[in-house]
This record gives sequence, C-alpha cells and structure tokens, in this order.
Amino acid sequence: MTYDDLRNLDPKDMPNWPLPAQIGALVIIAVLVLFLGYYLVLSDQLDRLKEGQTQEETLKQTFVDKKRQAINQSALEAQLKEIQQSFGALIKQLPTKSEMESLLTEINQAGIGRGLQFELFRPGTEIKSPEMAEVPIDIRLSGTYNELAAFASDVGQLSRIVTIGNVVLTPIAGKDQRLAMQAVAKTYRALEPQEIAAQTPPPPQ
Repeated sequence: MTYDDLRNLDPKDMPNWPLPAQIGALVIIAVLVLFLGYYLVLSDQLDRLKEGQTQEETLKQTFVDKKRQAINQSALEAQLKEIQQSFGALIKQLPTKSEMESLLTEINQAGIGRGLQFELFRPGTEIKSPEMAEVPIDIRLSGTYNELAAFASDVGQLSRIVTIGNVVLTPIAGKDQRLAMQAVAKTYRALEPQEIAAQTPPPPQ
C-alpha cells in the first residue's frame, strides 16, 4: 500500500480496509495496549517488587545481626559473670576500716624485718570510689639495694593488696651501697555499709 492509500482510509470503515492495513492497525493497537498496561499496571507492581526485595535484604541483615548477638550474648554473660566473681574475690582481699591499722603495721614490719630504717611513714587522704577506698602512704626509708628490693617483694606478698609506685632512689652520701628510697605505697579497703549508703543518691520523689 502507498502513502496515498493510507491517507484515504476511513477510520470509521475499518472492517472494509485492505487486509494489510487491518493487520497494521491491530499491531499498533496491541502495542498501545501493552504500553499503557505496562505503565498503568506493571510499573506499579515492579516498584512494589523492588520495595519488597529491599525489605527482604534489610530483614535478612537484621536476622543475621540478631543471630550474631544471640550467639555472643551467652559468651558475654559468661565473661561478665567471671569478671564479677574475680572482682568479688578481690574485694574480699581488701581490709575493712577496722583492719587498716594492722595492715599498716604489717607494711612497717616488712621494712624493719629487712633492716631498713624508716624516715617517713605517713598515710594520706583516702580516695573513695563506689566500691572501695584507696589509701596512699608516703614512705621514705633507707637501706641497700637488695634490702629495698626484698622489702618491695615482701609487700607484694602480703595477704592484702598493696602496691608501691612513684619510686625514687637516691644514693646516700658517705654511706657505701646505701640508698634512700622515696615512694608511695597504696593499699585499698572495703567501704563500710554506711559509706556505700552515703554515696547512693536518694530515689526521686
């Protein structure tokens, strides 16, 4: 068919069109129907499908994260329990307020037992935390290097926790092999129930 033949076709008289023209018209109508159907129906469905796929990936990742947390939770709870037990054991090693005097005596005796001469043994101001109180003790004593080292070892083996820090060793003029040691010994004591209660804020009214 020529272009002029197509121009002469009457849209209202389609049943009488030549067969090629009818087939062409049907193809065009079918394409238009598919095109409109896609944009009116399928495009909305495809958007929902994409949204569903995105939600599926999100849910999968959430499931994996929660599963990992559930697996780690038992291990974390066991670790926390172990830490609490260890901390409880350490707290039990701390002297009470009434036992502090005897502990200070033990530290002093550890030095005297090694032949050291104390020039200073002065407990300082306590530093309190929610669980315990830290007691710093300024000490200054003299002796040989071996005697001072043995004293530090003896203090570390006391039944109560005592640490020695801020150590400064100074040779003593005119005295061979004798050193002056200045340091801070720190020990810790358990808080009394009334002290713990005093640190606990009152419940809101």
